[in-house]
Amino acid sequence: MGVSGSGKSTVGGLLAHRLGVPYAEADDFHPAANIAKMSAGHPLDDADRAPWLDAIADWIVARDGRGGVVSCSALRRRYRDRLRADAPDLFFLHLDGPPELIAARLAARMQHFMPSGLLRSQFEALEPLDPDEAGAVVTVEGGPQEIADRALAAVPAVPR
Repeated sequence: MGVSGSGKSTVGGLLAHRLGVPYAEADDFHPAANIAKMSAGHPLDDADRAPWLDAIADWIVARDGRGGVVSCSALRRRYRDRLRADAPDLFFLHLDGPPELIAARLAARMQHFMPSGLLRSQFEALEPLDPDEAGAVVTVEGGPQEIADRALAAVPAVPR
């Protein structure tokens, strides 16, 4: 989880590979209307997010305890609660870093629908993990392999 540009896709793919589990990109679950709205510079509202979160939750449930990694912003507690509703053992990794670093990475990113102008709204919406949520915060400082190392160290043992 984390704001756009925090490295969710890159680190998520690396982490899934290291764990030997499937990876899913949450952006692939968005309906076309959501992509169009964000591409136009408008943040999504909860009504926009509902079918997207449901589709991600369905993917998680379909993994049926076999493990998997899905990158998803999951900025608010209620979104994480929705994802956890049918998968209570879900573990979140919050990729976190200074807004300036993430903004620079977002600005360098090519061919992504999320405009950098929406980053501020994402930081404003972000609700960090609460103490009662299974998860860990991983700093995004350093390169992708270094961040993936920290993420792997934070993940509890996965039964295979």
